[in-house]
Amino acid sequence: MSKLTGKTAIITGSSSGIGATIAEHLAAEGANVVVAARRKEELNAVVERINETGNKKAMAVVTDVSKQSDVEALVKKASEAFGPIDIYVNNAGLMERAAITDGNVDGWDRMIDVNIKGLLYGINSVLPQMKERSTGHIVNTASVSGHEVTKVSTVYSATKYAVRAISMGLEKELARSGVRVTNISPGMVETERNTERMPKDRKPLQTDDIARAVIYAVTQPDYVNVNEITVRPV
Repeated sequence: MSKLTGKTAIITGSSSGIGATIAEHLAAEGANVVVAARRKEELNAVVERINETGNKKAMAVVTDVSKQSDVEALVKKASEAFGPIDIYVNNAGLMERAAITDGNVDGWDRMIDVNIKGLLYGINSVLPQMKERSTGHIVNTASVSGHEVTKVSTVYSATKYAVRAISMGLEKELARSGVRVTNISPGMVETERNTERMPKDRKPLQTDDIARAVIYAVTQPDYVNVNEITVRPV
């Protein structure tokens, strides 16, 4: 039997890239997966790929995580389809021009809405049922930009520092509750959106590398809480 058989997982930002691969890996371990993002056609393609592997328990819910009502509807639909949520992966993220001197105020608002508020909406929507059941796992995708700041990443890094702070504080709030929290900080990963930006002097990270880190965290024994994983290229 696969390690996550009978478990239900929601993955935001999963129409492509890291999120889609996390969903595929969770499904391969037997989980019922609910993929959520704004792009309907891409979400449906992810569900189709998962179903082709033999796991028929996948569904797509179009969701804008910057809207609390969308996130609450996502959790409601997932719960109605598969039962209580065991794993919630806050993977939706947005990176725009982030130097303060650029004056990209609209972009800052969008990053804050998705990277911070969207994450909080997700946590808030599943936490009551997890606490009531004394079990559950929240996985937050931060970034190495939440550990280091460059001259072009200031605001983006600030949002990812916030993700790490929320993860660390939440883990302490939930100590001995049975609900686990993991923060994943990937380095730059080769995806369809940032292929041109990848360094040429070393092999870049792949989406599978991040998905395996998630699987490692969520398949530990119930008494083991993997709080922080940073994944960098060699």
